[in-house]
Amino acid sequence: MPEVKEQEMSGAVVIGAGPGIGQSVARRFAREGLPVALVARTEATLDAAVRGVAASGVRVIPLVADSTDEIALRAALDTATEGLGTPDVVVYNAAIIQPDAPGELSVRAHLDAWAVNVVGALTAAAHVAPAMVRRGSGSFLITGGMPEPDPRYVSLSLGKAGVRTLAALLDKEYGPGGVHVASVTVAGPVAPGTAFDPDDIAECYWRLHSQPREEWEQEILYGGRLTSR
Repeated sequence: MPEVKEQEMSGAVVIGAGPGIGQSVARRFAREGLPVALVARTEATLDAAVRGVAASGVRVIPLVADSTDEIALRAALDTATEGLGTPDVVVYNAAIIQPDAPGELSVRAHLDAWAVNVVGALTAAAHVAPAMVRRGSGSFLITGGMPEPDPRYVSLSLGKAGVRTLAALLDKEYGPGGVHVASVTVAGPVAPGTAFDPDDIAECYWRLHSQPREEWEQEILYGGRLTSR
């Protein structure tokens, strides 16, 4: 009985629920009837995200946490689990997107970018995936990008290369236990009404989450149209 109750309460957690991909993904899962926990750094961002998701009529849990603050992020995930049960899907969408050339950033700035782009995803996965393994199902999806490194975006290129490697490592660790770990690599600037419309990109996350195990993809490359790796 406890397992059935947990499954009925399960939902989606979106970390980095800002305008663009994060909010579009939250709305996409909400349209499927999943309650959604939204994690963002500021109340203002959360307010906008909640308004967009609440229109679907599902339960929404807003949570303030910085993805680089391990204690705060773990606490937010615990609160989400208390409210929804072990999540069906966790989407890590936090990133620092900034132009920077080789040698332009300080060591501290590079470490700060790496903490958001990669380490926060590791913290989240290590916190929630073991419970998914115990249940035998779940998805952990990470927003990737920069399929080719660009010297105009050094910290982002390094971070997204790290995301790809992290997804592979997490798949080896948790995949055999039934957790679908994958990334959505977005190969262009995200903006509504363009070839990289966030609502279109959000379909990739639902596609990954809804795939049967024998059809799991580890990465979707979104280049304005869907291709797979």
